[in-house]
Amino acid sequence: MEKILVSSCLVGLPIRYNGSDKATDVSIISKWKNEGRLVHICPEVSAGFPTPRPPAEISGGFGIDVLSGNADVFENSKQKVTDLYISGAHMALRLAQKNGIRVALLTDGSPSCGSTFIYDGGFTGRTLAGNGVTAALLEQNGIKVFPDTQISDADAYLHGLEKQPNQAPEPTVFAVTSRAQSSTSRASEDRGSS
Repeated sequence: MEKILVSSCLVGLPIRYNGSDKATDVSIISKWKNEGRLVHICPEVSAGFPTPRPPAEISGGFGIDVLSGNADVFENSKQKVTDLYISGAHMALRLAQKNGIRVALLTDGSPSCGSTFIYDGGFTGRTLAGNGVTAALLEQNGIKVFPDTQISDADAYLHGLEKQPNQAPEPTVFAVTSRAQSSTSRASEDRGSS
C-alpha cells in the first residue's frame, strides 16, 4: 500500500510558526490515516525549532538554491537559520525513504514545505512562484509534491501509484556545502587551473 508524507500542521497539530494548525480536508486526511497511509512530519520542529517561532523566509532564491548554498533562510529578526532548514529537509527525506513514499502533501507558502509559492524574503507579504527547502529536496529525490490546496489531486495520484510497480524513487546525491567552503574551493580551483 502506498503511503503519503504530509505536513504535520495539515493533520491538525498546532505547530506552525505562530502556534496554529492548518488542518485541511479532514475527510481525506482521516481516510489516509484509517487506511494506514499517513506519515506526517514538520521539518522545522524536527530540526529543533520551537513552537511558536519567528517567521522565516528564503532570501536570494528558492529551496533548490538553499540546498546548493546559493540562498539562505532568515527569521524576521535577521537571524540566519539556513542549516536548520536543510537539516529538517533531510529528516523529512529520510522518513519518506524509510517508508517507501513517492508522494507528499505539504503546506504551501512555507520556506520548508512550499511547493508552488514561497514568500519573497523581504517579510512584505509578497510571494514568488517557487518551492521551499524540504519540497525541493523531496522533488530532487523523485517524490511528487502537492500543495495543500491540491489534496484531491494528491489523493488521485496516490491511488494511481498503486497501479504501478512499487519502485522507490531514485535517490539523488546532493552535497551541501557552506558558502565559505564553496568560495574557498572555487578560489583553489581558480589558482590551480593556471
